[in-house]
Parts: sequence; structure tokens; C-alpha cells
Amino acid sequence: MADPRRAVPRTDLLLADPRLREATDRLGPDLVKAAVVAAQDRCRAGGVAPDDVADAAVASLPAGAASMRRVLNATGVLVHTNLGRAPLSAAAVEAVRTAAGSTDVELDLATGRRGRRGRGALAALAARVPAAGGVHVVNNGAAALALVTRVLCRDGGSVVIARGELVEIGDGFRIPELMESVGARLREVGTTNRVRLADYAAAVDDDTAFVLKVHPSNFTVRGFTSSVDVRELATLGATVVADIGSGLLAPHHRLPDEPDAATALRAGADLVTASGDKLLGGPQAGLLLGRADLVERLRRDPFARALRVDKLTLAALEATLAGPVPPVPAALARDVAVLRQRAEAVVAGLPAALGAAVVDTRAAVGGGGAPDVVLPSVAVALPEGLALPLRTGEPPVVGRVERGRLLLDLLAVPPEEDGDLADAVRRVAGEPV
Repeated sequence: MADPRRAVPRTDLLLADPRLREATDRLGPDLVKAAVVAAQDRCRAGGVAPDDVADAAVASLPAGAASMRRVLNATGVLVHTNLGRAPLSAAAVEAVRTAAGSTDVELDLATGRRGRRGRGALAALAARVPAAGGVHVVNNGAAALALVTRVLCRDGGSVVIARGELVEIGDGFRIPELMESVGARLREVGTTNRVRLADYAAAVDDDTAFVLKVHPSNFTVRGFTSSVDVRELATLGATVVADIGSGLLAPHHRLPDEPDAATALRAGADLVTASGDKLLGGPQAGLLLGRADLVERLRRDPFARALRVDKLTLAALEATLAGPVPPVPAALARDVAVLRQRAEAVVAGLPAALGAAVVDTRAAVGGGGAPDVVLPSVAVALPEGLALPLRTGEPPVVGRVERGRLLLDLLAVPPEEDGDLADAVRRVAGEPV
């Protein structure tokens, strides 16, 4: 009896298939060969006919050389940490594409000499926050605070901070542990729910490196509470650092309680630290704004080199700051009536058997920002059982399940993705797309 393994096509013959040759140029030889070997194994096991091995290998090829996949965010959370926080604008994506090649990131083309790294992004940031005497960018918000702490506490000074602001910033990481890891000694003042200016004043002395004001952006404390704002802290005579967290550069009418960089600086903060990939709507980055002498001291410190951002981040940040409105701020401005029209159009194109409906929902900012703010929104309601197939489909659609229904909230979905969302639903329902 003939050995069935002899019928399995040889690897070299399969790799000669024009479709697999093209894929090798696009994806590289390792991914393509792995797909071929997997298809051959299926053939040996009897799951694929010998004549169909090449087709099976082609069908199993990934869309790209990286494993990350595009996802439609229908969760109703604008800045979703698990989905990469802020999606970039088209202008930022184009800037990243340009920056992926050889660029003038550190070259002055006019003189042919070395230029200041990231000068365009820094200029754009300074233009957006005129109250800042100096600006600098590092690789994330925690790095910005770590750089400030390491530099200002290098001579052994202490940091005065309210107990109610010793927050956990995510994934088990906590502000006090972060700061102590780079040499800080913390002097905690007040209690969990109440702190007064007199508490700070009693703790500030010649040993104080700076007073830190942290915005507890992912929770709120209600009831018998009190806190001290930046304007009051600025009267203490010590350096004041405000970690505002979410990256809001100026006040926003829909987020009245969210601190912003411009207001904090005008109130007397010497330094402000923030994230670039939250409400600013840009790439992951840590923003440093404040007194020119302090920012320059931070920029020139050796530790700053370890936190340096790459050219892709600089390009995306500049385009976010200087270009059109990014997706997150655009979503914040969406009108509920327009969202309802979009939802009705999506439902009208779905099979009646699904029982899809348009429902009013409550969305959220997310990303550790504005925890008390409810954003009115509209969603397409579907059977709960569609959650898994949509999440594992192409493209993946991630919604949220509430009261036995799958809600596809449209607030974080750009209008141009409505067709993709509807197609994904029709696909899992077995309807032609």
C-alpha cells in the first residue's frame, strides 16, 4: 500500500506558487514557510487534499508581518487601554509612514549639521501651550514623572504629596513605588479623604525637592473631602509639579473637572507632566511643560537619554498637535442625533432575523480620565451570542454586553467605519457582504 505522505507536495514546489512568492516578498520567508509546513501537516493528517495544500497555505497567511490586528472599537470607551488608547489621525498615520524612512530628525538640511531632535514636535507643543516656558517629550507619562523625580531628587530632597493622591496608575504600578524606584523620599500629608494647605506648609522645608499634585484621574472620592489646588500650592515657595495625567492641554467644555496643562501653568505650577495618548489623541508619549530652566535641566540630564522617543513618535505627535482634529477629540464632539442617524442606517442594512435595534447608551472617556463624566451615545443592539464571533471575525469588532444584549456603541467608531461594522455583522450572520 502506497505511503500517503508521498502525495504531500514538496516544500520547494509549494514555495514556487506565484501567490506564495508574492507573499514571501511582502511577509518574509519565515512566515510563509511556516504556513506551508502547517498546510503540509494538515495534508498528512488527512485534513487537506494534496491538490489543495497551496490554497490552504495561502488562506492561512497573516494579513501582515506583525501580529497586531486592526479592531473596530464599539465599546463606548473612547480611550480604551486594551485597544491601544488613542487611535491616530490620518495625518499622524501619514507622518509615521514618512518617518519610517530616512528623515531629517536630527539634521539641519540648510547647514548640513546636526539639528535639534524633534524640533517640529516640540515647536507644535509649545504653540499649543503658550504658558509653558519650555517643553520636552519622553516615552510615556510615567517616564515624565520619573525623570522629574530622578533629577530634582538627585541631591536627596523629599517630595511632599497628599495621601489621597498616592494612586495606582494601572497594571499594579503605583505612584509611590514609581517615584521611590528613582530615588525619591515621600512625605505624605493629610488623610485619604482630606488635606489642607496647612498640612503641606508644615511639611515643606529646606529638604523639600518639590511638592507633587497628582490628579486621581481613574477614581473619585465623594463626601467629607477636601483638597488643595495648584494655585494654593504655589504660595508655599517650593517647586510645584502637577501630574495631570490625561493630556488635556486646554479646558474642554465636556470635561469641566478634568485638569489641563494651560490652566495648571497659569495657576503657578512650575512643571506639568501628562500623557500624549489619551485626551490629546496622539501617540504614547510623556509631555513635560513648564519653566524653561527646569525643562532644560531635565532635557540635558543623562537619564533623559534612556527615555528618549523615536522618530515615529515625534512625527505622530507633531501631526496630532498641528494637524486636523484627532479621533478622540472628534468623538468627544459628536452629536447624539447624528449618532442615532448612523445607527439607524446600520440597522437598516442588517438581516431582519437578527432583531437589531437602535438604543440610547452611556459611553465613557476611559484611559483613566474623567471617571464621573457620562457621554450620551447611541448603539446598535444585537443578540449577545454574536459577541464572540464578531470579536474573532475580520475585522474584529469589540462591543460590550449589557443585560443580555450586545451593544455596538458608535461614539468611538468613526463614521467612515460604519460600513465595515455592518459588513462584519452580516458576515457572522452568514449573509453576503
